[in-house]
Amino acid sequence: MKRIFIAVKTEPDGDLIRMISSVRAMLGTANVKWVDISGIHITLAFLGDTSEEGIKVLDRMLREKCTGFGEFDFVLSGAVVFKSFTDPRVLWVGISQADRLSSLYEIIAEGLEGAGFEIEKRKFRPHLTIGRVKSVSDTEGLRSAIEKYEGVEFQTVRVKEVILFESILQKTGPLYIPLGKYPI
Repeated sequence: MKRIFIAVKTEPDGDLIRMISSVRAMLGTANVKWVDISGIHITLAFLGDTSEEGIKVLDRMLREKCTGFGEFDFVLSGAVVFKSFTDPRVLWVGISQADRLSSLYEIIAEGLEGAGFEIEKRKFRPHLTIGRVKSVSDTEGLRSAIEKYEGVEFQTVRVKEVILFESILQKTGPLYIPLGKYPI
């Protein structure tokens, strides 16, 4: 069994990297598990523990569904807190111009269901996680750090492929190993 997810890789550029560095500095002593920049991605589906046979089924389905979809762009914009500023859980970057990304998700979700995989029933809300909050004592500092970037566009991302990843949990953070790449 391997811990599996399907994603679109994002290569952060200067503006996004500067924003993350700025937010980290502004939050100072907050206990946040920051995402390693090299592993940043947009998750399309998290499948969890999956057998080797299931991975083969995923490989065939992703080849079929991704082929011919067509390359597209979306924009990383704005910083957001999930749950609330008084009870923060996740720090993330929003996505605008995400219609094609949502369409890609729908096609893959349909393929997953057709192949017998269970997927989340909640609405797909594409985002880029940058940190998971353990605790923060200065909630106003958090609000200030995040609201500073409201509506700011950081970069355009060109999507050329979908990747099937294995996630190996380690003390230093997860290690993401590509098991398959599917050009669109």
